[in-house]
This record gives sequence, C-alpha cells and structure tokens, in this order.
Amino acid sequence: PNDAGEHGRLLRLKQEYLFVSAGIYSLLDTFEKEHGENWELLPQFVAIHTNDTHPAMSIPELIRLLMAEGIDFDRAFAITRSVFSYTNHTVMPEALEKWPVSLMRSLLPRQFQIIEEIDRRWRESFDQSVPGWHDRQQATAVIGGGFVRMANLSVIGGHSVNGVAKLHTEILKNTVLRDFYAIAPEKFNNKTNGVSHRRFLLQSNPGLSRYIAERVGDGWIEQPEKLEGLLAYADDTESLRELAKVKLAAKKNLCDYIARDFGIACNPDGVIDVQVKRIHAYKRQLLNAFKILALYDRLKDDPYAKVPASTFVFAGKAAHSYAFAKESIRFVCAVADLVNADPVVSRRMKVVFMENFGVTMGQRIYPAADISEQISLASKEASGTGNMKFMLNGALTLGTMDGANVEIAELVG
Repeated sequence: PNDAGEHGRLLRLKQEYLFVSAGIYSLLDTFEKEHGENWELLPQFVAIHTNDTHPAMSIPELIRLLMAEGIDFDRAFAITRSVFSYTNHTVMPEALEKWPVSLMRSLLPRQFQIIEEIDRRWRESFDQSVPGWHDRQQATAVIGGGFVRMANLSVIGGHSVNGVAKLHTEILKNTVLRDFYAIAPEKFNNKTNGVSHRRFLLQSNPGLSRYIAERVGDGWIEQPEKLEGLLAYADDTESLRELAKVKLAAKKNLCDYIARDFGIACNPDGVIDVQVKRIHAYKRQLLNAFKILALYDRLKDDPYAKVPASTFVFAGKAAHSYAFAKESIRFVCAVADLVNADPVVSRRMKVVFMENFGVTMGQRIYPAADISEQISLASKEASGTGNMKFMLNGALTLGTMDGANVEIAELVG
C-alpha cells in the first residue's frame, strides 16, 4: 500500500471477502450434507439475499466454488443467478461500492477473473442495432473507469432487485438503476421495510401492550391488523386518560434512566422530542440542533416566550471515517452543554446525547417519545424503520414525506 487510505481499502475488501467466503462455505457444506452433490438443486433450497453491495463478492465466490466442484462456468453462473437477489437500501454512494481494479486483481485474482468473465458476457449481450446500446452498456457494465462496480455486479448476478419502500423503488427505477430497469423491468419489485411489533411494542412497552389487550384482546400479537380495533376508543375520554397515564409512566422511566446514566434531569411532564438513528448529513441531525439553538435564543430574549417544556433526545453512531458525522455529534453535545448549563433556559429545555445507541437503549426510548423526528432530506431516506418503531409506541411523526413515511401516513394518518 502507498498510503493509509489504500491500506484501509485493502483491509476492508479483504474483510468483506472473508466474511462472504465463510458464509458461502458454510451454506454449501450444509446443503451437501442434506442433498449431496446435487448442485443443480441449489436454487430450490438456497436463497442468498445481499443487503446493499457490501456482500456482492459472494456472487463470484459461489461461482468459483461451484466450478471447483466440476461445474462449467455457464451452468455455475446460471445457478448463481437463480440463488441471488439484491436489495438496495439507499441511493447514497456508500451503498454503491466501487473497488479499484488494481486492488481487486492483486488481492483476489481468481475472483477477479470471474468478474471479468461476467463483464465480458454482459457487454456481448447487447444488440448493437438498438439505438443507444453503447451508452447503456457503459452505464451497466460491471467494470468501468478502472473500477469494479458492485451494484452492477449485484443486479447482473441475481434474479431480483428490490427497493425498501414504494417511493424508493420508483427512484431506483428512474435514476440509480434506470438502465437496468429499461433492460429487464421484470427483475424489479418492492419490499417495504418492516419491524417486529412483538419486539418494539410487546416487549419494549409492556404498559401500552396491556392497555391494548384490555381493549382489543391479545389477538393483535399474532395479527397486528387487529390494532384497528383501537379506533373504537378514539373519542372515549376514560381510555384517552388511561393512555396518557401509560405514556407518562414510559416518560418517567426514560427520564430516570437519563438521570442515572447521563446525569441530566429531565421533565417527564414536558415534550420528549427524539431523533435517534445513524448520524449522517442527509438525516439532518444538524438541522434539529439548529432548531434547538433557535428556541434557546428565543428564551434568552424572552424567558416567558411560549416554548413548551421539552427534552430533546439524540442518539446514534457515526461511521468510523465519516468526519462530518463525528463533528455533528460534537456539535450536538456542545449545544447540550450550552442549554443544560443555562440557569434560565435549562428550566424549560434539556438536551441529551445518549451514547452507544442500540436496540436495548431504543426499547427504553421509543415508548417515551412524544415526537419522532424523521426529517431526512427528501428523496434520500429509502425507507426508515425508526419511524415505524416510534409510531407503534404512539409518537407523532415530524418528518418529510419520504421513504416509508409516505406509506405509514397512507395507512394510519
């Protein structure tokens, strides 16, 4: 390697290959124990779904291993395409990996030979009598501009391509993968993301789960559409009063946790406004922080201004080399220090960045939220799943009409 950046890329490519290779080895070993060396049957019993392009090296790896079993390239590639499908989770560049040809050729020479053969056959498949064939070929080829384009490999190497929300899938068809869609529209389909209500409602929020069961029974645990039975109580004063008690108990639980682990005293009677997700420019944690600063300035100018008592909660992780995201965390923490130390403003507002966010912490946060911040830049949030977890727990979504927010709004308002 010539520099630290190149060394980092080499290590990452090596890691990605080793992970997918181990997975494919294990998968084929299990298949052989159950079905023998009947590799033609592989697509009947095995489906490999690649999440974005990070595991795309599994395509040439499966071809390599099948060829090692004596299967010719044509048949190995046909089996592989029947086994693989590809989910695109985001249109952001980090999920559309490109690896330098020089790096891949030196580190994984046999796999690169297979990729070259896939690329050659793909290029030769174009009908040169069709207008625009050359531009379309260049846009969809696996190898181009000195790079191996893993998204193109994922589409060509599988039988199905899907987005993760209706709007996102249409964006893929019309922008990022439009040339592939023009060639093979039958490959494209939508699979809107989902979450388990048994994890993020039943387990995370026992108080709300009991409240629901008392009104619609426990059938919703296996059939979540039965939650619609709650509509009968939308105007029932006593039920709404009980629901407010359930929410307040969850908010007190979160405030106790924040006080104990982060040393910040929050007001459970105020609004709990939450943005927890990966830290990224397009998710706009910075915009949320600017809003908090605007409220801070308003209260500094007029301590009696009509600003509701609020606790602003942030959590999430930054990619290890994503400097902007790390600086965003630093900025949010600086805002928190400013607000929480102010003798006047801190009586009305608190800000907390909860470290080391994960599912366990999320299960404390989702039940307590009043407002779910889903303010990603429009067209950039493929689906989102935090939006679902918050709404399952009765938070209001403040967000752009993007990704799964569109479908949630259509379904539940």
